[in-house]
Amino acid sequence: MRKVLLSLFLTSTALSVHADEGMWMLTDLQKQNEVAMTELGLLIPTNQIYNPDGIALKDAVVHFGGGCTGEVISAEGLVLTNHHCGYGAIQQHSSVEHDYLTDGFWAMSREEELPCKGLTVTYIDQILDVTDYVNEQLKTDEDPNGTNYLSPKYLSSVADRFAQAENIEMTPGRKLELKAFYGGNRYYLFVKTTYSDIRMVGAPPSSIGKFGADTDNWMWPRHTGDFSMFRIYADKEGKPAAYNKDNVPLKVKKHLTISLDGYREGDFTFVMGFPGRNWRYMISDEVEERMQTTNFMRHHVRDARQKALMKEMLKDDAVRIHYASKYASSANYWKNAIGMNEGLVRLKVLDTKRAQQEALLTRGRSLNDDSYQKAFDQIRAIVQQRRPALYHQQAIQEALVTGLDFMRIPGTTELVSALKSKDKEKIQAAKENLQKAADNYFASVPFPEVERLVGKEMLKTYMQYIPAEQRIGIFKIIDKRFKGDSDAFIDACFQYSIFGNKENFAKFIQKPSLYKINTDWMVLFKYSITDGMLQTAIDMADANKDYNAAHKVWVKGMMDMKLANGQPIYPDANSTLRLTYGKVLPYSPADGVEYSYYTTLKGAMEKEDPDNWEFVIPAKLKQLYEAKDFGRYALPNGEMPVCFIVNTDNTGGNSGSPVFNAKGELIGTGFDRNYEGLTGDIAFRPSSQRAACVDIRYTLFIIDKFAGARHLIEEMSLSSLSPNPSPVGRGEENTPAN
Repeated sequence: MRKVLLSLFLTSTALSVHADEGMWMLTDLQKQNEVAMTELGLLIPTNQIYNPDGIALKDAVVHFGGGCTGEVISAEGLVLTNHHCGYGAIQQHSSVEHDYLTDGFWAMSREEELPCKGLTVTYIDQILDVTDYVNEQLKTDEDPNGTNYLSPKYLSSVADRFAQAENIEMTPGRKLELKAFYGGNRYYLFVKTTYSDIRMVGAPPSSIGKFGADTDNWMWPRHTGDFSMFRIYADKEGKPAAYNKDNVPLKVKKHLTISLDGYREGDFTFVMGFPGRNWRYMISDEVEERMQTTNFMRHHVRDARQKALMKEMLKDDAVRIHYASKYASSANYWKNAIGMNEGLVRLKVLDTKRAQQEALLTRGRSLNDDSYQKAFDQIRAIVQQRRPALYHQQAIQEALVTGLDFMRIPGTTELVSALKSKDKEKIQAAKENLQKAADNYFASVPFPEVERLVGKEMLKTYMQYIPAEQRIGIFKIIDKRFKGDSDAFIDACFQYSIFGNKENFAKFIQKPSLYKINTDWMVLFKYSITDGMLQTAIDMADANKDYNAAHKVWVKGMMDMKLANGQPIYPDANSTLRLTYGKVLPYSPADGVEYSYYTTLKGAMEKEDPDNWEFVIPAKLKQLYEAKDFGRYALPNGEMPVCFIVNTDNTGGNSGSPVFNAKGELIGTGFDRNYEGLTGDIAFRPSSQRAACVDIRYTLFIIDKFAGARHLIEEMSLSSLSPNPSPVGRGEENTPAN
């Protein structure tokens, strides 16, 4: 009996200790998490969150654009997400004459809603555990000891066979996605429906939606209204369809109720979304590798590119608009890499990892099982062997692939083949195809002088980190023909290359020749980059040959050890729908420093700097603040809440995620993490990791009072217990983090 009681105590303790850590599969909630969530404060059963046989909150959470999360907030398909998630679409519709990035955009009628080319919204219809089925299929595979168990192509064919066997109806827009979890120890099939007619409805000006920009990014306290709104359109039968003026707003099966009641410190909360990637099952050697390769290159290469870009963006509004989304995307994970490396050192994460791996190795020895030790030794050897190739690959990727837009020149393979054949019809067809591709290319790089400046900076940065004898092949030409002057080489590219300017291309396409293609600087440069990426991939593929099998064994060992200790388990993030839960809590990042759990508009006013584009405040927002004209969205003390933090386990991809209160009502939208918590992708620390969220009341205030778009508020479902329900601000203990 004592042993049983001790086991129950340890299990309960383990669940409590780890309650805030985890990106949980919705299919496991009832079995693994419901008790712990209820003890923390959840007031609804988990089948109201996820119900495989009915409608639940999950059915109002969507994958926005493939890289963010959104939530449906009206019966007519209105979707709320982050401003930075909608940034590309806002930029798509912006011009110097209609600068929606600077001025914001609000559709005052359905007719004014703007179609967004290429933007999609995806629902998750079903989540099925198909582990047994996949394992049975793998037994009959032609290469049962190969790596098909992780191959997207192979798993896609298995998904099709499963759908056929189970009579899963493939309606318009429906897709199957079968993914491996826990290193290939489990498999889940996601049945999805994607809508492609998505229209922009509203976005605040960047001075609200990106207030604080790079300076405040990944920091707390925050004062940004990081939100934007879109609408899902479908055909008249409610089915996914390409854009058509006759399409209608989607009549959704579930939309969220919005709470105006606020939150207290310690209130339970949960978040649903599509976290992108994390690496909780890494060994310490892999963490060091990440710090010294991927994070190092993101830090230093992007820093150089962003400085060059920003200098030009500040000179010209057209340049600013064109590069705005690219710059924001680059800057986001530039600062992430810096903060992660700093945090990994400060929090001694390597020591934590070493302790975890030693615990598993000790368990293996106690069980007379040497498989964990073999897997561990193999992973360490692989990491050591592949590190030089990974370092070089990241340098090429950051400086020459991601860093150089002008290297997206069209391919010439079809024309080369046609010229060799001397077939006039083939040559004419290839010329026409290349002309179309070239027109698209030149439209995508409208500022060649900016490209030239960035190109020079990127080549010098690449040369700084890669020794001469290891550089890609184009540098032999640079050394021989240009005496090592990379600036002169870039100038030659833009002056003489086929794709250097429209005039050069026009002359070439009139009379194309193999000699011109084979000696063209830009073409040779692109081939050299491609060859460099291929060679480093080959080098790493050789080193990585046995990595997946070893990693699968290692992860299985970690899973078994956790379960033996009474701990729930969860897989690494992989852009699939997850739930994470915790509380609204302040935190202390350093001795003598205390951060409250919410901010108000007063803090934004204190940060205002009219001479710094990151901290400009719109005149109308200042007027509303000075008049205290916050309507029903204000706190009891008359202040306007802006942002708050929760200790949930979030990562990239959770941007735009709905933040729920204990009753399952929407209280905010997740948009960022704090700087001290950037190590969370590798090791979660609930004491220091926080997710930053826009208070839904600030979102509604901006829509209603600032934009005057009350018609949007009227189509939402709002809930409130009293005229001024929020307890925030009632006492000194609730001083905001201004």
